[in-house]
Parts: sequence; structure tokens; C-alpha cells
Amino acid sequence: MPGKHIIAVGHAALDYVYRIEAFPSSPTKIRALAHVASGGGMAANAAAAIARLGASVSLWARIGDDPSGEIIRQQLDAVGVDTAHVRTCAGVSSATAAVIVDRNGERLVISEDDHDFPLAADWLPIADIANAGAVSSDLTWLEGTVAAFGAARAHNVPTVLDIDLNSGQLLSNVLGLADYAIFSAPAFRQFVKGASDEERLATLVQSGIRHAGVTLGVNGYLWMTGSGEICRQAAFPVEVVDTTGAGDAFHGAFAWAISEGVKDAECARIASAVAAISCKGLGARAALPTRTELEQFLETH
Repeated sequence: MPGKHIIAVGHAALDYVYRIEAFPSSPTKIRALAHVASGGGMAANAAAAIARLGASVSLWARIGDDPSGEIIRQQLDAVGVDTAHVRTCAGVSSATAAVIVDRNGERLVISEDDHDFPLAADWLPIADIANAGAVSSDLTWLEGTVAAFGAARAHNVPTVLDIDLNSGQLLSNVLGLADYAIFSAPAFRQFVKGASDEERLATLVQSGIRHAGVTLGVNGYLWMTGSGEICRQAAFPVEVVDTTGAGDAFHGAFAWAISEGVKDAECARIASAVAAISCKGLGARAALPTRTELEQFLETH
């Protein structure tokens, strides 16, 4: 039986990714070893990860009426994401980024969004949430997130919040509507008070979060359940090409696993595996695994 539909709310972008041998010590000219134009944006990448796993997923987002916007939509359609509610906004430039990746897979990201995107979310098909398996958001579009998460809470649909540095300042506006709050390490330590990661997780759980976690790169995933239990999932070792979008893949896979009725520890294991596999290709989406590829990876790791 197919799983329930998943809805991702937030950011869609176009990344221009360049792989180089090493970052220079001073400004200069460097010839890229490889380059690719890749779909980007936290919510869009999460949706792409879900689609690659064979699930039904819609992205609720805004793009501009420019060539970049056309490419963003085409790449989402190509991977199987429902873009019926990706709105093209007149007179607005789509979000783009330059991503420079070194031989170790570490990257420098330079991005910019048009600040004239309309904020209203009254055009979203909120009624669709009643039948969803999960709703995720990267918190880059507050109005869309509040509308979607509010409806999800009313219908007991689980919500997954992806918090990074560019969205953490909005956290207080929506944290009370989140079931799963998953932070990047920099955002976690900047926006949550505490002397240690464990103390920060406890602060979140005490506020009513069902599951609070932080992705720690090569150090894995640390989380606390609503009962106060601390848990850890080790990172999977892979040959890294590019870490761009690994966190997005983690969040997408986590939301998918939740919609499948999987327990938290297995959600973390699945999400960690998808994130690791995603690092094996250049750009955020080149190496996203299918469900069969994920199962084969987990069987051997």
C-alpha cells in the first residue's frame, strides 16, 4: 500500500555548484574540476529526497517569473515532486546560490533571495493537510509554515521543523506547533540556551516538543524524546563528494519515515543513511537514493 502524502513548505532555489581542488588562501582565479546547475532550497531538496524514495510529496513554495524559476520547477517535476502549489510570483527574482565545494566535500555557499516575494499564504490548499502523513517546513516562509502547521495540529498530522541559521530567528513564532524540531548544529547553539547540547535539548522538550534533535555532521545525530531520554545515531561513513543539501535530505527522509509510522530511532537511522548517500554526488540532488538503494545501503551498513 502506498504511504500517505507528504507536504513540504518553504524554500526553492537554483544552485550553481563548482567543485575545486582546495579553497585559495587569497583572492584569485581557479578553474573548476566540475560544475552543475542543481535544484536547491531546503524544503525543495527535502521534497526531492522524499520523491526519490518513491513517496507522494507536494512542495508549497514561491519562485520568480524568470529563467531560474523555470529551471527550479522543471527539476522538481523531473524528480517527481508535485509542483501544483509552487507559485510563480510576477516581477520577483527566484532564489539562487553559488556553491563552491572542495575535494573534502566542504563548501562555501553564497546565496540571495528577492525580498519582494509576497508573504500571504491564503492561496494554499490547507484542506489537503487533513489527509497528509506529515508536514515539514524549513521556516523560510513564516506565513506558509504557520498556516500549514496550524492545520496539521488541528488534524493530528505530525510536523517536522528544519531549523538553520537563516530561519532560527523566527523559531518562537512556530515552535509550539512543531512535533519534531531538528536543528543544524550552528543554529542549535545560537538559538537555544544551554551549557551543553543535552541541556539545550532538555529546554526544547520541556517546552512541549515531542522530539528535539540536532544534526552534527560526522558526529551523527543527537536527540531527546518527550520522556527526556537522550539518544544518538552515528553517522554513516561514505566517500564524500559534496555535503551540500545533506541536512535537507536528512529532514526529508525523516518526514517520510514518520509518515510510514516508523519509530524515532529508525527514523533517525533512515534519515542519517539518506543524508550520507546524498553526499556521494555533486549538488544537493545528484545522489539522492531510491527506496531500493536505501534498503541495500542499510543492509550493508
